[in-house]
Order: sequence, then C-alpha cells, then structure tokens
Amino acid sequence: VQLQASGGGTVKAGGSLRLSCTASGSIFGINDMGYYRQIPGHQRELVAMITFAGIQTYGDSVKGRFTISRDNAKIMVDLQMNDLKPEDTGVYYCLAQWLGDDFWGQGTLVTVSS
Repeated sequence: VQLQASGGGTVKAGGSLRLSCTASGSIFGINDMGYYRQIPGHQRELVAMITFAGIQTYGDSVKGRFTISRDNAKIMVDLQMNDLKPEDTGVYYCLAQWLGDDFWGQGTLVTVSS
C-alpha cells in the first residue's frame, strides 16, 4: 500500500486548509484511514480516523473544527480543517490500515500563524 498525500501549507489562525490522501497498490481490503499529527515536543497523536463504513473518530483537540471524509471508490480520504489554531501546527501523516498492518504516507507540514 502506498499513500500519496497532498494539501497543507501555511495559514493564519482562524483559516482553513484541506488535506487529501490517496492509496494505491494493494488497496483491496483497506479498512480504516485517517490522519495523525506530530506536534513539536509531543508524541504523535490522533487527528481523525474513518472506517470503511464511514464511522468517524476525532481527537479531542480538533472536534467541531475538523471533518474527515472518504471516497471508497477512489480509496481517498480528505481532512477539512477549519478554525485552525497555532497549536495545530505540525506534520500531518496519512494512515491506512490493511490486513492488520499500518501504512503511513509522507508527512505534510501544516503551519498556522497567529
């Protein structure tokens, strides 16, 4: 499984960004997909995950501001990030779970200025 991420960048506090991640390769059977992030000085943490059936899970710090969605036909997951805060700054990693294994995309830098 290969994951190609896009989106991210720099935005002012209160702004919005959208991340996308597309899976390729051995994609039959991919179950959960989503995003984690690495904030400086912190462990990698859950941002949002979504199951094949569309059940969403969010990290406490992003609830109400971020929305995750997926297109099963395209094996793609999107993360809409609204009302961004400086503390959202970090590297965001796409994740796909396939046959019990985790596959990670390259990190995407999100920078939120105050």
